[in-house]
Amino acid sequence: MEKVVFITGASSGIGRETAKLFQTKNWKVAATMRSPEKAEDLARIADIECFRLDVTEPDTILSAFSQALERFGKIDAVVNNAGYGLLGPFEAASDEQIRRQFETNVFGLMEVCRHVIPYFREQGRGIIVNIASIGGRTVFPFSSLYCSTKWAVEGFSESLRYELEPFNIRVKVIEPGPIKTDFYSRSYDLPSGSEVDLYEPVFSKFKEFMFKGGDQAPDGSAVAEVIYNAVTDGTARLRYGVNTKGLLTLRRLLPEAIYRTLTKKIFLK
Repeated sequence: MEKVVFITGASSGIGRETAKLFQTKNWKVAATMRSPEKAEDLARIADIECFRLDVTEPDTILSAFSQALERFGKIDAVVNNAGYGLLGPFEAASDEQIRRQFETNVFGLMEVCRHVIPYFREQGRGIIVNIASIGGRTVFPFSSLYCSTKWAVEGFSESLRYELEPFNIRVKVIEPGPIKTDFYSRSYDLPSGSEVDLYEPVFSKFKEFMFKGGDQAPDGSAVAEVIYNAVTDGTARLRYGVNTKGLLTLRRLLPEAIYRTLTKKIFLK
């Protein structure tokens, strides 16, 4: 029986690679994004349909969901991938940037869930995959806003799992470490306030480390493989890591003071 996956943020990076992988596995793909006109090459692939969806605009979520159901007749899994990173000193972030970070990474993801849960409940099954981050289980310097959104996704997802299990709806969380995507170019933002200068040269060292790590990391296809496994493994497993480099294990095992020293040494030296 044909299956259908609904993906947000599918124009590039992890979302795009996920759409392509599911298509090769004989799934129908509703690939949603803010500007589908810019993804004509993706739309030309058989069994992939592109729909406009901006997670900060609830009307577009409802519209894309309705169009996907009209086109494919059903939805079996939803991958909440849309998001971006605001990196830098919290003090220098504007109100608009802070709100955008939460509207995209948290409230937008929740809004998609609000639309899909009633459908999955009536259908009697479904899978929700939320893309979090290694930064949702530990933290990095100059990532207070980004990490706080991903911690929110982790807590939301873990609690939601209990609520939805009786309806045969499974919740999965993907926790990527460094991944070579446009997160390090188009999909990240820097605080705009003049206070940024007060944090130099430490902030520059952090950016240098992050961008170098991104260049050397596996690409979005590595995360796509894990997402596909999470959707199809038939288990109740909640969390799936990708290229976490053992940091989550160290976070769990090391005393707080030692782990903090290690974090500073890795990211700021």
